[in-house]
Amino acid sequence: MALIAHFIEIWIFGIAYYLIGNYHESPDQLVSVNGEIITDFYSCIYFSFASYSSLGFGDIVPEGPIRFMAGTEAVIGLVFIAWTASLLYIEMQKHWIKPHPK
Repeated sequence: MALIAHFIEIWIFGIAYYLIGNYHESPDQLVSVNGEIITDFYSCIYFSFASYSSLGFGDIVPEGPIRFMAGTEAVIGLVFIAWTASLLYIEMQKHWIKPHPK
């Protein structure tokens, strides 16, 4: 369920990048290394995956105030991934065999 929640969050951000870049008149845009403006839906989702995981390949970069949204997504991803990992650790710890005291 946690993995599905992460995917939903990534897609929400990706859709927001797509809508902002295509339907919002502002300096906000995603730009490729070649300087081309990114308007492709799946490229926006890809950028969202790279941002959420804090991987940040750098082949697509945000320009304008949308950079704050990308930074916010990276922080949210970092916190939620760490939170999920810690909850998974706590849950798995319940099933580990504890050594018997002598």
